[in-house]
Amino acid sequence: MSKNRPPRLPLLNRFLLLDLYHDPMARPIFIYAAVHIMIGAFLYHWLEGWSWLDSLYFVIVTLATIGYGDLAPTKPITKLITIYYAINGIAILLMLYDQIRRLRDPLKDRP
Repeated sequence: MSKNRPPRLPLLNRFLLLDLYHDPMARPIFIYAAVHIMIGAFLYHWLEGWSWLDSLYFVIVTLATIGYGDLAPTKPITKLITIYYAINGIAILLMLYDQIRRLRDPLKDRP
């Protein structure tokens, strides 16, 4: 089997950002972002007592700097964690967007 074989479901792979995982340069950033999201969801689930879905939702909304306000941390430690996630969310998204641009740029193959 070839290491550079085309994915079987290219649209699904692109939607789930799995093309980032399969690229050796983008893989560390993809894994960092995924682990960051999982740790955040665990912390909010554990410290705030939110459901797993609510915790994951809050982490994604915070990392994307959207901040709907429907969920809010109530404990001082989770407020500090939220500040950390909001600041790092900008950097994480910029790193991911840069890798997506690098991989999916339609002009990269042109002379």
